[in-house]
Amino acid sequence: MMLLEVTTEILLQQGVNGIARGSYYALVAVGYTLVYGVLQLINFAHSEVYMLGAHFAYYPSKWLGYLPDDPTKQAAKVPPYWVVVIVLGAMAACAVVGMLIERVAYRPLRNAGRLAPLITAIGVSLLLQYGGQAVFGTEPKPFPVFIDVEPVQLGPVNVSNSKIYIVVVAFVLMVALSLFIHKTRPGRAMRACSYNMQTARLMGINVDRTISLTFALGSAMAAIGGILVAIDQPRIDPLMGMMMGLKAFVAAVLGGIGSISGAVLGGLLLGIVEALVGAYTTTYQDAVAFVVLILVLLFKPEGLLGKTGREKV
Repeated sequence: MMLLEVTTEILLQQGVNGIARGSYYALVAVGYTLVYGVLQLINFAHSEVYMLGAHFAYYPSKWLGYLPDDPTKQAAKVPPYWVVVIVLGAMAACAVVGMLIERVAYRPLRNAGRLAPLITAIGVSLLLQYGGQAVFGTEPKPFPVFIDVEPVQLGPVNVSNSKIYIVVVAFVLMVALSLFIHKTRPGRAMRACSYNMQTARLMGINVDRTISLTFALGSAMAAIGGILVAIDQPRIDPLMGMMMGLKAFVAAVLGGIGSISGAVLGGLLLGIVEALVGAYTTTYQDAVAFVVLILVLLFKPEGLLGKTGREKV
């Protein structure tokens, strides 16, 4: 009986951790699904924008003096008003990076078929990875202290307040994004382009501007995802987006790529499954995402909330 009680507590603990993990999977997966919904393109460079978001928050904190040059000294907590400014600045910077990637790498290949943009996306991802190592260095860096991480008791579960912040911020951003897409004029333009880009252009919609906005929104979401993960796991490096990008892509496919609600559902499910597997073994924890991807492609390739359709090749 005692073993059962302990196991139940561990599973509950891991379930809560999985919800937090799934929340930042969802934030990154939304970027994949937004771009795919409009352009039918998998933007593999999106994971590196997530990495840039964490670094764009790191350097202003360092320049303001909240990270000491001596790594043996304790970092000072960044005041809340600076946290807001730094986070919004990182989101804006990543939005600009996303628009530049679209303008330079993808727009010239918009009518070039499927293979050329896909190869370009992989090339941009590698460029940002190795460019990040050249600019930021290869050594992991300690992330600044944005909040005082403290344990919070939720019934039988002991969880850090950083994970609560992750879930709350992710939920608020997802609701705001959904309202933007369904209730605003630019959001309606994005949905029109996702249905039929040529018809949207004939109806007077600026397709190029709408696609740039799509990349900007997805990149801003990836930036806040990178910052939230860095707050919870305060180490960043130029390769931090590699595994996150793969798992967020799996989450998008699981939920139904092209569906925002599917990206959220897929992210949460993947995070919870990974955490529950981690309660028994950490050896195969990262492999769960790829097992899920294989199963989804075999049995439900359109995803949980995706629509079944045929495509002429």
